[in-house]
Amino acid sequence: MIRRIVLMMAVNILVVLAISVILSALGLNNYLDSSGAISYSSLLTYCLIWGMVGSFISLFISKWMIKRMMRIEIVDGSAHYAGLVARVHDFANRAGLPKMPEVGVYESDEMNAIAAGRSKNNSMVAVSTGLLNRMNRDELDGVLAHEVAHIANGDMVTMTLVQGVVNAFALFLTEIATHAIEQFMRDEEGGGLSFITHLVLHMVLYTMFSFLCYPIVAWVSRRREFRADSDGARIAGKDKMVAALAKLQSAIDELGRTEPQVQVMNISARKSFLQIMSTHPPLEDRIAALHSNSVR
Repeated sequence: MIRRIVLMMAVNILVVLAISVILSALGLNNYLDSSGAISYSSLLTYCLIWGMVGSFISLFISKWMIKRMMRIEIVDGSAHYAGLVARVHDFANRAGLPKMPEVGVYESDEMNAIAAGRSKNNSMVAVSTGLLNRMNRDELDGVLAHEVAHIANGDMVTMTLVQGVVNAFALFLTEIATHAIEQFMRDEEGGGLSFITHLVLHMVLYTMFSFLCYPIVAWVSRRREFRADSDGARIAGKDKMVAALAKLQSAIDELGRTEPQVQVMNISARKSFLQIMSTHPPLEDRIAALHSNSVR
């Protein structure tokens, strides 16, 4: 856990530094006019570059980072996992991927699978040992086909674009609110905010606006999950896709929603107001959607 946190912090710092250098080189880091008022066109450009560059840097290093965070072992040349690799490659061929994804395995009791990579030509499908040990062949096929469908549908790029726009919008609101508060303090007390106060206020506001905007990202993610289920059913067969989701639902019913093994999967959500913050629809809704679909 500590290793993951340190790696994430290091990556975030590098991303921020990279964006700062780019904005400074382009002269876009100053969006105030000569009177000290905000130039909204300059601010919008600044926020869009900040949001999109940050998201795409994260996309480009996502596979590398996930491998190290989760200690994923690439098993493409492993005789022990030859069957797993063959099945992933079979589904990738059926989905029309131009290049076979890397196949990885990581040690964990959780039932989980991951699709990562910056494009269809640079991707990875990784599964946990818990998933391999607890699912039969048909159930595993459903999971693998679902992850391959994510790659074929370009979901990593789609979510990167959505996250970039949302980040830009949150930063746009943050800069306007921070500037307004600073102007108010200057008018009331004759002096602006200190550097530390400005920084803390900016971080608090950005966190708040990011949280308020996050349901948009979660909503798009849920739509992509339904599509990956549907396309996974076309690739592997609807019965296998339904079997995989039913097995995951059974695991949740068995272990309970508060167990760490279930929380890490992040594959289901209670039907409540908080569902708008979930990146995955409830499993029962996903199963019902497959049953109502004409896929065989």
